[in-house]
Amino acid sequence: MTIAELNAIKAQYEDLIKIRTIVREEGEKMAAHTGYRKQVLVCGGTGCTSSSSAKVIEQLETSLKELGLDDVLIVKTGCFGLCALGPIMIVYPEGAFYAQITPEHAKTVAEKHLVPGGSMVKEYLYEGTIHEDGSIIPFAETPFYKKQLRIALRNCGVIAAESIEEAIGAGDYQALAKVLSGMSPDDVINELLASGLRGRGGAGFPTGRKWQFAKASVNDVKYVCCNADEGDPGAFMDRSVLEGDPHCVIEAMTIAGYAIGAHQGYIYVRAEYPIAVNRLNIALEAARKHGLIGKNILGSGFDFELELRLGAGAFVCGEETALMTSIEGHRGEPRPRPPFPAVKGLFGKPTILNNVETWANINPIIMNGAEWFKSIGTEKSSGTKVFALGGKINNVGLVEVPMGTTLNEIIYEIGGGIPNGKKFKAAQTGGPSGGCIPADAGDVQMDFDNLAAIGSMMGSGGLIVLDEDTCMVDIAKFYLEFTADESCGKCTPCRIGTRRLLDILNKITDGNGEPEDLEKIDEIANHMKSSSLCALGQTAPNPILSTMQHYIDEYKAHIYDKTCPAGVCKSLLNYYIIEDKCKGCTLCARNCPVGAISGTVKNPHVIDTAKCIKCGACIEKCKFGAIIKK
Repeated sequence: MTIAELNAIKAQYEDLIKIRTIVREEGEKMAAHTGYRKQVLVCGGTGCTSSSSAKVIEQLETSLKELGLDDVLIVKTGCFGLCALGPIMIVYPEGAFYAQITPEHAKTVAEKHLVPGGSMVKEYLYEGTIHEDGSIIPFAETPFYKKQLRIALRNCGVIAAESIEEAIGAGDYQALAKVLSGMSPDDVINELLASGLRGRGGAGFPTGRKWQFAKASVNDVKYVCCNADEGDPGAFMDRSVLEGDPHCVIEAMTIAGYAIGAHQGYIYVRAEYPIAVNRLNIALEAARKHGLIGKNILGSGFDFELELRLGAGAFVCGEETALMTSIEGHRGEPRPRPPFPAVKGLFGKPTILNNVETWANINPIIMNGAEWFKSIGTEKSSGTKVFALGGKINNVGLVEVPMGTTLNEIIYEIGGGIPNGKKFKAAQTGGPSGGCIPADAGDVQMDFDNLAAIGSMMGSGGLIVLDEDTCMVDIAKFYLEFTADESCGKCTPCRIGTRRLLDILNKITDGNGEPEDLEKIDEIANHMKSSSLCALGQTAPNPILSTMQHYIDEYKAHIYDKTCPAGVCKSLLNYYIIEDKCKGCTLCARNCPVGAISGTVKNPHVIDTAKCIKCGACIEKCKFGAIIKK
């Protein structure tokens, strides 16, 4: 393929895609010359697929065939972001946002909306997109989306994820053409340096400097790697980019190969991401067929090949040297640094490794310029950050905001606040390597340095919201259980340290904690942070240290008072029936699996705490709020 042929494909498809961002009159005018009266975008990401979006697409195809409608285009996209409302279906040019669509709903929409002269089925529309007069609010203007700035996610939910033509129409490979036709390797690296892009995988190391080091390393063979292992609990940012826009990663890695003098790259993705793996394979085959990877790319004389490598799910393989060891065919264990991968990495050769979100920022920087990117975010953290917003939050999903957006803005304005009127207690960022941000620090600007200053970290972008019913000691224990299981065992501080910390936390939550346990935690944590071989062990104590920093009173309550203030740790709880509230309905007694509740009809009941196994069945069944745990 030549650059002229690439631009021809872009010209052919860009109007088709542009309609998906324009609603009403202008979109209707543009639709006329594309050959499609309507375009129906259905999310084909993992979240919506698990809610049967594939069956929705199947039903749409069947209905359109039965209705004889051949001027309606069905597009299976990547993630729209608002996962709490899946399956999501958007009809253009109206911009009608249908939420929680079933196959039966899809049939109705086809019959009532997609036919010529049809009208929207308003009872299926996302309520946040409807004015009081019934007119449509473009979803980009709803509270969930209007504060977002989608750069890494720019094509997710916009293009057909398995179509290279639509990817090109949306701008993919334009940066590659620009680089190969008029930029030197130094030009590329200098643009990245000027942009201030920092790696989105967790540590925030300047991407341009990493590329600069690798270019400066003299060797006949160099490699480019993509870390798509993404193992943090609750994190799904990289997966969504791969599912929605795999070509942006392929393009960026090819640019990196040109910049550092590498001709081979590897994408390391966990096998538990079957949709992402499938779409990557489709994308690689299409890019190879169109001459966008392989020999003599775009007639430039530059060669670059890419291969996929599947990981078995080991969390430690998110660490760069362990990942490279795994690609080499060995057990995924980290190696001492230095030497760093830019000097001696994969197969002992100079290597750069970036994560998916970092790669997704390369095209916009090359196309729009370093100053544009630098103008977004904060002084030391340029651009945007993608967060997987989960936990006790109304709008569970994927959000991309400028660096410096406050935590409260994300939780209350984008996330829609805490369900059931509960109070916001903390937010956990950075996964098992991160820490907790207390509610009183909700005005913190979310960037690399501000989070580090309050004892947390950006990490890859998991953002778990916790409400007043969360026990912070239990949360710390949850993450320690994870890191203890995922430790590769190569170094003693991590292998033994994670287990010892977990033993102490179990002791505390079981009601056997002692005052000196807090000193032991601090001592072990400091040893792990200073002497573990890799970041897994060095950061494993962070969830405990940050919860102790901000919620030490909860630790003390567990140790001194033998109580769990949040009512979570079973060993420290007893269940009681409030006599004045009990109506004697017997529901609790009839549902107690161990017969611990006694009493007669229409008289207050009593719980035998010695028999009670604290399963909570009685609280679930009580209609009068007469049962408490404390």
